Amino acid sequence: MARIRYVSSGVATAIALIAIGAGLTIGKVAFAGDSGDTGPGTSPVAGRKIDVITKATDSEFWQSMLAGSKKAGADYGIRLGLFGPTSETDIDGQVKLVENSISRGVDAIVLASNSSSALNGVVDRARKRGIKVVTVDNAISTDSEGFIGTDNIKAGEQAGQRMCELLKDKGHPDGKVLHESSVSGQQVLVDRFTGFKKGLAEGCPKAQISQTLVNDNDPNKALGQVGDVLTSKPDVVGIFADNNVSGTGAARAVKEKNAADRVVSIAFDSDPAEVDGVRAGTLSAIVVQNPFFFGYQGVVEAAMAVRGSTPPLNIDPGAVLIDKSLVDKAQFAQLLNPPKTSGAHG
Repeated sequence: MARIRYVSSGVATAIALIAIGAGLTIGKVAFAGDSGDTGPGTSPVAGRKIDVITKATDSEFWQSMLAGSKKAGADYGIRLGLFGPTSETDIDGQVKLVENSISRGVDAIVLASNSSSALNGVVDRARKRGIKVVTVDNAISTDSEGFIGTDNIKAGEQAGQRMCELLKDKGHPDGKVLHESSVSGQQVLVDRFTGFKKGLAEGCPKAQISQTLVNDNDPNKALGQVGDVLTSKPDVVGIFADNNVSGTGAARAVKEKNAADRVVSIAFDSDPAEVDGVRAGTLSAIVVQNPFFFGYQGVVEAAMAVRGSTPPLNIDPGAVLIDKSLVDKAQFAQLLNPPKTSGAHG
């Protein structure tokens, strides 16, 4: 399959919908037998054991990824384990989950790693045991069978460009912007911020990032941090929230402080509170990824590797910037409200 590239929101509608089902197409091509039948009972990967390990189980984003994985497992008769730590900050817990998968002798692991390097050792051990590892969302710095995830620099750049446009509309192209972040040092978040700064500087070179606050993936902490800034720093005219937790906290703070007319707020992801924030105007826009695709395609690629095929090395399903004019468009309904399922902690 050709790589689905990152695109602007003007042409993203078709891509967003294609990406939801693209894994299904790849799976049919990869696993079709002589008869072309890929039902659960006839799939050549039926009965194989694949564990899916997300960054956390307490987030609707990751629950959507697990739902995508579950769908792929059902489509191809794969025996799935769905796991994740309770928090994205629990790297040790995620390492233990991978170790548990090794102990159970799974055929493959689909991993959304909470660190770009801290899981390298356990991933290497898994692969030495013959276990295939496909990574999603956050690339790791050791080898794996493939990676599926958003180009976060480009996605962040689009967020920065929109921030600049909206700051200009408010007459504040040289204003101060708060960066509300969930976790320090996580590469996907570093990339988003890098892209955001680049996109903002292209049209608003005098705009300033006033500070970065880290909420440890706690929406109540994000609420308090953003609320305090809105109260104490009236010269802050923009908020960039780099994930769903940060976005939820920012939306709540903007609402509590009645600051929707004063600040431009752009967040990543599409938890229900963020979608409602776009509708209400407490978030100016959200950058929407496709975690359902991450999960489905991750299982498909892991099964391909188990089967002896070579999966695509890197797939970027793209991201879509959704504002109030798009949030209730029918073509985005499944992207904004995908199926969800829960996972176990070990």
